[in-house]
Amino acid sequence: MALWRGLRCCRRAFAWLPVLLIALLLLWSYYGYVCELCLVTVSNPVEKVAYLVVFHILFVLFVWTYWKSVFTLPIQPGKKFHMSYADQERYENEERPEVQRQILAEIARKLPVYTRTGNGGIRFCDRCQLIKPDRCHHCSVCAMCVLKMDHHCPWVNNCIGFSNYKFFLLFLAYSLLYCLYIAATVFKYFIKYWTVSHEIRLLFHLLSVSWALGELTNGRSKFHILFLLFVAIMFFVSLMFLFGYHCWLVSRNRSTLEAFSAPVFQNGPDKNGFNLGFVKNLQQVFGEEKKLWLLPIASSQGDGHFFPMRTLSEARNPLLTNEEQWEEDGIDEEPQGKEMSEISCHDLQWPIAEL
Repeated sequence: MALWRGLRCCRRAFAWLPVLLIALLLLWSYYGYVCELCLVTVSNPVEKVAYLVVFHILFVLFVWTYWKSVFTLPIQPGKKFHMSYADQERYENEERPEVQRQILAEIARKLPVYTRTGNGGIRFCDRCQLIKPDRCHHCSVCAMCVLKMDHHCPWVNNCIGFSNYKFFLLFLAYSLLYCLYIAATVFKYFIKYWTVSHEIRLLFHLLSVSWALGELTNGRSKFHILFLLFVAIMFFVSLMFLFGYHCWLVSRNRSTLEAFSAPVFQNGPDKNGFNLGFVKNLQQVFGEEKKLWLLPIASSQGDGHFFPMRTLSEARNPLLTNEEQWEEDGIDEEPQGKEMSEISCHDLQWPIAEL
């Protein structure tokens, strides 16, 4: 037992290494850009002030969004989705799978769950002992069920889900702009260094004179400028693909897990089951207040337990499949057929406040 606890502690400590690496790179980039480029290399005072102002705005936004991505804890399903002790005991004592499925269906009857397992059963987590809400998944690293789980990111040592997906997207966006800005402003001095170095390298070796090349007077500054450009370009390229992929996911209202495995509804798998259109998909993540879209402040719609669906047929609760329910629905089927097809899924939401 002591050995197992020791291994778990070591694993938790090693999990922070990627975060530590990014923090060290961020500190070095701050020193290299502010001290070595702006204070030592750039001689024009107007250019120096402009560089520093824009850099610090992007730096603050980068650090703020990264901090929120790392330290915003993922949200677990509410108590309504957890099994009571009596239900848990009844479920565990039952050995017949079909009866277990009936028990789960009975427990989930009053819950807003519309997605199912591949074989049509209720999505249930044996480890957390709860009915999984739509888009909720169990994270083996965090050892918990996470609402609208997207993926577990080692670079933030956190599970990306409903509570911090907006922060993660903003972190990618601002880190992309941060790298692009550094590369664009450093490139000018990088070109000057290589041009002057190539043309008069032999002359300075023959005269045994140290570098005194106007703006680039310090060999240490040239080293930082060189690596600032290379590191900024390298991270910009990798972040560009990652950010582009998540922008595509947001436009389709999918998570990374749903992109690989489509959610299953009453009528079967549907990768576009939660796709409400581009604008509404954006509002799902960023909220309706546009002034908060670019700030790492929680503004996502809902509480993570229920999400509007694309069509009425997918919004119908698959658990309410008894004969009585279908007869009640079919009373006014003909006169209301057209009207029902126009009802927005948003209007059929369960009262979340009761959860």
